[in-house]
Amino acid sequence: MTGGVGMSDEPMVCEGEREPDPSGSLRTFGAVVQALRENAGLSRAEFGELVRFSKHTVESVELGRRMPDESFVELAEEVLGNTGALRRSARFLTRGEAGLAAWFRRWARLERVAVSLCTYECRLVPGLLQSEGYARAVFEGTVPVAPDDQMESFMDQRMERQRMLFERPTTPFSFIVEEHVFRRRFGDAAQMRGLFAHVLELSAPRNVTLQIVPVEAGLHACLDGPLQLLEIPRGQRLAYSEGQQNGRLISDPKEVSLLHQRYDTLRSQALNAQDSRGLLERLRGEL
Repeated sequence: MTGGVGMSDEPMVCEGEREPDPSGSLRTFGAVVQALRENAGLSRAEFGELVRFSKHTVESVELGRRMPDESFVELAEEVLGNTGALRRSARFLTRGEAGLAAWFRRWARLERVAVSLCTYECRLVPGLLQSEGYARAVFEGTVPVAPDDQMESFMDQRMERQRMLFERPTTPFSFIVEEHVFRRRFGDAAQMRGLFAHVLELSAPRNVTLQIVPVEAGLHACLDGPLQLLEIPRGQRLAYSEGQQNGRLISDPKEVSLLHQRYDTLRSQALNAQDSRGLLERLRGEL
């Protein structure tokens, strides 16, 4: 995608708007499971015992929050009459946008039309800069474990997002990352070198700026957590913050303005782009 997106193409953002719901296929499947369970006169706890899953898992499936395991589908089919309805409908289940948490999908759509994007990260390398090996290690380390049959779609989605950095050469991308993020080991030395090489390559274009906050910088204005900021073509500025199992799209102008002030302050405390690249090259050379 290249810049120049008309206003009619911009996702609408309203104050207090929630993140997208689970995919329609998951909600529909869950509703059918619930209807069949209730028709059989079973509580969620009773049904859970019969299909060998907890009542909380049953609830998550029925509300469309969880992709049902194959064993869940097979056992539910047997318990609820063996009509074949669940087995056949399960073949059409989708998660919506593979590899993206439900609460992140709206932000990902906004990224596609943004005229600027700023990212502060203190936990892990930002998704837009991750090497394939690093991204795979992140997915493999998630709890619950990502299913093998979905890993490649997760990887494809993660790598696809990175194309923005090259396909939109006039869009400024700014990244501020804590030094300790790059010092956190994963895999072997070759994989670490691959990560550093990938980050150096992606941050080389003139529209991409990477700044590293050195360990000795001490306390700073963004210690409340990871932060992303963007502006869409019609001038609206938005922010996004993320926690363990949720994310929040922020559109209130006063709150967004405050977050921009914090980000701008941190820019002055981080290493400049040239020194940041030098630090990455030194870290790569130490391996």
